Amino acid sequence: MSLFHEHKKLFSLATILFGTLTLFVAVLPSQYNQENNAPLYGSIPLTKEQEAGRQIYIREGCVGCHSQQVRNVDMDKTWGDRPGIAADYALSTRKSIWQNAGTLMGTERTGPDLTNIGVRQPSQDWHLVHLYNPRTVMPQSIMAPYPWLFEIKSKAEKGDIKVNVPSEFMHGKIGDVIATEEALNLVAYLQSLKQVKLPDGTPNPDFLYKKEKKETNSTTGAGTKELDGAELYAAQCMSCHQQNGEGLKGAFPPLKGSKIVLDDNPEIMVGIIMNGYDAREDYGVMPAVGTNGNLKAEEIAAIMNHEKTNWGNTAKKVTPEQVQKLMDLAKLSAPKQ
Repeated sequence: MSLFHEHKKLFSLATILFGTLTLFVAVLPSQYNQENNAPLYGSIPLTKEQEAGRQIYIREGCVGCHSQQVRNVDMDKTWGDRPGIAADYALSTRKSIWQNAGTLMGTERTGPDLTNIGVRQPSQDWHLVHLYNPRTVMPQSIMAPYPWLFEIKSKAEKGDIKVNVPSEFMHGKIGDVIATEEALNLVAYLQSLKQVKLPDGTPNPDFLYKKEKKETNSTTGAGTKELDGAELYAAQCMSCHQQNGEGLKGAFPPLKGSKIVLDDNPEIMVGIIMNGYDAREDYGVMPAVGTNGNLKAEEIAAIMNHEKTNWGNTAKKVTPEQVQKLMDLAKLSAPKQ
């Protein structure tokens, strides 16, 4: 036991022991994973702008409140189509010897998971308004605003990306809110966060602990699933058009009393859902929600019927069959990429 009285030998032995443990527990497994892992087919490396946005994401501490991981539990199905796998993070590598920020998986969800935010919310306009002041689009949000990513100009200049912020959120400031390069890069990074589909023929891993759901038709009692238009609207549309359908003045148009929503001919409405809309400078660009979200005709019909029969709207409902025909037509008329 004399070893405990000779501190040099004791410290040397402890160093060797912990060094060996580090080698076998951390270094070698990490090296093995790096050499035996590859990104999924269809994964796209970050562009220069997106990588710059990633660094801003790190700098601003976004990982403290947002995760980027879909766990294999049923409650996480909100955030992605499948549980996350190691290959999802194969392109996320150490940026320097001092910075190990490969995955940014996060540890808590004070805010929602961002694994698939590029699909769930593809609109640049929405992200910019949300970053300037989250309460603008989501009154209940506790997220911090990031006004230093923007500048106020007396008048927007050519080439500026103007952010349509309602006057009540300007806090007395007068002028046009302009997105800086940092804000645009951060949004570009957020838009890049999309869960890659597994190769054809590869089954998605199962979500565990699924809750049993009784799918019955409320009118007939038969075992036929009746889609909840309100739930689909909340997931796909509410962040911009708001829960009350009144939109956001100066940013996103209202659906309450909208001529397009109230029109008994649903062709224009389906076309906008499938191909997006960018025809008015006073509103943000409407993304192609139906196409980006791979929505089925039944889901689009449920959303449309919710919008047509709520907030005082009393328009004629549509059927999935009607919507499917118009979806096919909209795909043919979609602008070529």
